[in-house]
Amino acid sequence: MKRNFLTLLVILVASSFTLLKAQDYKVALGVRLSNSTPTLNNSVSIKYFMNQQNALEGLVSFGSRFGIGGLYEFHKPTTATGLNWFFGGGAYIGFQDSNTYFGPTGIIGLDYKFTNVPLNLSLDWKPELDIIPSINFVPDAFALSARFTF
Repeated sequence: MKRNFLTLLVILVASSFTLLKAQDYKVALGVRLSNSTPTLNNSVSIKYFMNQQNALEGLVSFGSRFGIGGLYEFHKPTTATGLNWFFGGGAYIGFQDSNTYFGPTGIIGLDYKFTNVPLNLSLDWKPELDIIPSINFVPDAFALSARFTF
């Protein structure tokens, strides 16, 4: 998984130096593909920008657990057109068998918006800390998101 993540990261950064330019978007809806360890793994993702730098992201996961989570994200531009980096945090709740999982989560990643194509790609790391049913840190939460932008 780490090798795939690094390969995708290199491709994303390299593609940001092409002739494509970024366009701002207000809302994006799509999928987040991740490994099965975290509660919020393979998910439907919706991201809403409140302004140029602050966004809310909601996730509904149908992977190994059913989970719902929310993140508050700070987006910062890079020198590459269309490429931003972001970080933030939030919380989640998940259900599997008769167990309930709850805890905080953080996120850091790269976000790219293509010109003339309503597509946004993100690569991120989103570790989770289960507080319920027991304390458990889940560090291996890398993901690729693809979203249709509005």
